[in-house]
Amino acid sequence: MFNCAFALVDSTFEPFRAGELLVKPASEAWEKQAYFALRRSVFSDEQQLLAQDKDSHDFQAIAIVALAGNCGIADQVVGAVRIYQPEPGLWFGGRLCVAAAYRRHSMIGKALVNEAVSRAKELGCEVFRATVQAQNESYFHGLHWQTLERLVLLGQPHCLMQADLSAYPLMPRQVSLRALHKVARHD
Repeated sequence: MFNCAFALVDSTFEPFRAGELLVKPASEAWEKQAYFALRRSVFSDEQQLLAQDKDSHDFQAIAIVALAGNCGIADQVVGAVRIYQPEPGLWFGGRLCVAAAYRRHSMIGKALVNEAVSRAKELGCEVFRATVQAQNESYFHGLHWQTLERLVLLGQPHCLMQADLSAYPLMPRQVSLRALHKVARHD
């Protein structure tokens, strides 16, 4: 008789990531609650930039979420961004974040920015800006943004950046991100 012992270590398994992703304005109560929970998790808990993530802009902001799910049913918010208009024609995006387990997915941040800028354009945006953490400046350059000014906010380097509105939308909107990936076939 053989004696076998097996041990499973937590690091053996990758975290589960849903196969279907959709980016859209938050419309359901659970989406809005999860939107704020993700922002708090990233900006307050993980990065420790903000003691309180919510501010006065949230009262007028449009919350945009990346939803993950399976079999056509979304069940978690894995990305978030907000847009708001402080004056006619001028829009700002902010609080862009992606859940840690989904950060290696190449499309979520791009899809969130695409939806944010494209939605603002539909609503009469003439100028779209964001204050971006300096380590993300080159990422935004790749999405057709230019740096206007370097700033220090909350003791951290940031950049005031502006989107090239003529480049948006960068990709199809409100479609499953799975459809945008090239699937490798093994015949």
